[in-house]
Parts: sequence; C-alpha cells; structure tokens
Amino acid sequence: MARPKSSQHELRRDEILDVAAQCFADRSYAAASMNDIAAACGTSKARLYHYYESKEAILYDLLDRYTQRLLAIIGQVEATAQRRSLDDRAAVHELVRVFLEEYEHSATRHIALLHDTKFLSDTQRDLILDRQRDIVAAVTRFLRRAYPKRMDSRNQTAVTMMLFGMINWTFTWLRPGGPMSYAQFAEEVIGMLERGLDGAAA
Repeated sequence: MARPKSSQHELRRDEILDVAAQCFADRSYAAASMNDIAAACGTSKARLYHYYESKEAILYDLLDRYTQRLLAIIGQVEATAQRRSLDDRAAVHELVRVFLEEYEHSATRHIALLHDTKFLSDTQRDLILDRQRDIVAAVTRFLRRAYPKRMDSRNQTAVTMMLFGMINWTFTWLRPGGPMSYAQFAEEVIGMLERGLDGAAA
C-alpha cells in the first residue's frame, strides 16, 4: 500500500508552484527551465523531480489549482450572498471585489492562465479551458440576474467579456502600493457597471 503524502509534502508543492509561477512570469514559460525553478527554490533539480516529473506537470498543477480556486470563489460569493441576503446587484459587486482581491495576490498565476495554457497537452488544455468556460458562464449568470433589462441572448457574452476585460489585465498596470489599490479599482469597476449598464439601458 502506498504511503499517503504528508501535509508537509503538499506545502512544499505549494511553495514550488509559487516560485515556478514567478519564474514563468519573469522569463516566460518557454524560456524557464527546471534548473531555473530548482535554483529559485534553493534546491537541486533532482529534489525538484521528487515533487514534479516535468515543467509541464508544474504548469498543469498550477493552472488546475488556480482555476479550481476561481470556481471556489464563485461558490463562496454565492453562499455569502444567500447568508447576508444580498440582492443580485450587491452579489455582482461582491464578486468583483473578491475576484480582484484574489488577482492582487495571484498575479503570476493569472499571467500563466492567460498566456501559458497553450503549452499543456490536449487533454489538460481542454480541462483548463472547460473550467474557464464554467467561470465565464457563472459570471454571466450573476450579471443576467443583476441586470435583466440589459442582458439578453444577443449581448450577454459581450457584456460578460467586457467585465473580464476590465479586471483580467490588472497585472499589467495595477501595482500594489501604487496610486490606486486593488480595492479602490474594484469600486471603480462597480461604478462603471452601475452607471454604464444603467445608462445604456435608459
């Protein structure tokens, strides 16, 4: 019988993923090597192979965990909305805030999701892309409930992707400690949703 992995083993994998995501962001996935990741982790390549069999395995675990995390956030917001009896618009606002809070602390993972999914095997890529579609579909449901007069079958994809367009690329320009925080930007996005969607429907 195989011995179960310890919590320390999983903690070490988390640390490796943090370092690898930074390496991929700094060097690009294609340019980063297992030697680079091992050096950044302060360990040997042989020790790194104890946790991951290849750079591709690291990338897949990174994106697998991250997309599961984003789906979990959606579930958490739905539960919070029910527990706090939030109306549909307040639920969307909460979703924007929590997504941007996550993005602030997961910028390198988000870069990998947007740039490096193409390097996965076909089966792995399909799974990650399916998760991304599930995320988009869930956000569409939030928006459709919050803005029923504005969202219809003709424009709901465009409106959902407009929202993602506002928040998905913050890692390129929104810096922690800069003139605007992620929390402040979340309120700007919420204000744009309220004024823009209401104004367009008027």
